[in-house]
Amino acid sequence: MKLLFLACLSPKTGNYTTAERIRSHIESAGHSCELRDVADFHSPSDVAHLVSQNPPFEGALAIHLFKAGRLLLDLRLPFGVIFGGTDINEDVKDEQKRVVMEQVLLKARFAVAFTEKLKEEAEFVLVSPDSKIYVQPQGIQTEVAEQFCWTEFLRSSGVRTECLDELRVFLLVCGLRRIKDPLYLADVFSEWHSKNLHNILIIIGPKVDPALTAEVEAVVKRATGVFLAQERSQQELHAAMKRCYAVVNSSVSEGMSAAILEAMDLRVPVLARNIPGNAAVVKHGVTGLLFSSPQEFVHQSQRLLSDQELRERVVRSGKLYVEEHHSVKQERETYQRLVDKLHKAQFLA
Repeated sequence: MKLLFLACLSPKTGNYTTAERIRSHIESAGHSCELRDVADFHSPSDVAHLVSQNPPFEGALAIHLFKAGRLLLDLRLPFGVIFGGTDINEDVKDEQKRVVMEQVLLKARFAVAFTEKLKEEAEFVLVSPDSKIYVQPQGIQTEVAEQFCWTEFLRSSGVRTECLDELRVFLLVCGLRRIKDPLYLADVFSEWHSKNLHNILIIIGPKVDPALTAEVEAVVKRATGVFLAQERSQQELHAAMKRCYAVVNSSVSEGMSAAILEAMDLRVPVLARNIPGNAAVVKHGVTGLLFSSPQEFVHQSQRLLSDQELRERVVRSGKLYVEEHHSVKQERETYQRLVDKLHKAQFLA
């Protein structure tokens, strides 16, 4: 079966990594899957024109009910959708977008939610006949770059202290865009750093929003203890995560943060903002620590610093959680089974 797969494909983002992994699952079952960026298309008619080319596509898949799903509305082919997170958590608040997303969900042969909570929310806010929404958590696999120099990483991020081995690096992994709120902890962390110079925050991720990137760069210049690292390959990022003291998430909204799960897999403690998407995978005090304000972030970080037993528990439990609930093998089987649905639907249409 020849499939078109649409997603937001900014390089080195979670969406990009997720889409590539799902594409490989589909192709490993013998299908052909062409991954395309939604930015390449202006309207559903653009996509309809593409799929009619010879040899024609026989089905489609999309990540994000609005950004990608709306582009499939003119297709006569069977298609499925995968919730991105911000579609259900944020875009439904816009009535025009919500109407479009309902049309997409009504026409889709299936939809995939990363968590049970996201499925429940989608069923509550969107009209959907039957229950065509499946729950499949993201499959997680990590790979650490062997030729990674921690000292060079710190120096290139602007860290100038001579006591690099004594630093406790909190790594905020996120694309620089508003929904990720990368400056949420900047002021409080700078204040905390002034009382303990060993604690530093490094923000790392692709510069998705130019205006926000300029803001972040300006804040980092004046804030002590807060740094901005150049984005790295996935393997180098995992190597940096493995060396840091804790991985941080301060997003306003998340579907399912791959960075949080990758940190757990790498046996690194997680400190995450208490939002539904994060609370679905981080059980406070068990697989990580949650915070609801910048001040509470400092409090939970201090707990982690002072309580070795707590640190060992969240590291151990986080690793077990990923192994039990985020199997790449299970993810592969689910998507291959769902694509088979599209394949059968093609002949019934």
